[in-house]
Amino acid sequence: MDDQPPPTPDRVARIQTDWRRERPDLDVTPQGVIGRLHRLADRLTAELHLVYDRYGLGEGEFDVLCALRRAGAPYERAPGELAAHTMVTTGAMTKRIDRLERAGLVTRRRADDDQRGRIVALTRPGRELIDRAFTDHMRNEHQLLGLLTPAEAESLEGLLTTWLGRLEPPAPQ
Repeated sequence: MDDQPPPTPDRVARIQTDWRRERPDLDVTPQGVIGRLHRLADRLTAELHLVYDRYGLGEGEFDVLCALRRAGAPYERAPGELAAHTMVTTGAMTKRIDRLERAGLVTRRRADDDQRGRIVALTRPGRELIDRAFTDHMRNEHQLLGLLTPAEAESLEGLLTTWLGRLEPPAPQ
């Protein structure tokens, strides 16, 4: 028998208690999951931004540099391909690429096979920066996930994968 005291109600539990009192006709059980996921997402985003900020990058710029780096040598993609890999509009991608180009982290050139098309490529400073930033990013993610046991992390990943798979279409290959 577990003789641990019950956990102190968190903010979400207190909100649920208030709603159960005020609207006993509604089942507010989903708030337990959705509310906590929302709060967790906000906290995780803040923690991830600490690394981005350290390298002078916004989340969007970090995503673009990562998409280029994981493309493999010669570390380049078309802007439309970058937009698809980072799940933003082509207009938003253009702004991100403009900022990265001004910072000397990427270059743009005409596509060899289509003079109307463009190619975005990492510069040497861009690759060096994203290699350092991604190393710190992964260290940070390991630290954040380290708050769970390995079994908890594996279980959570499975649940989230299943849930997300039911909410959104599969990613293009």
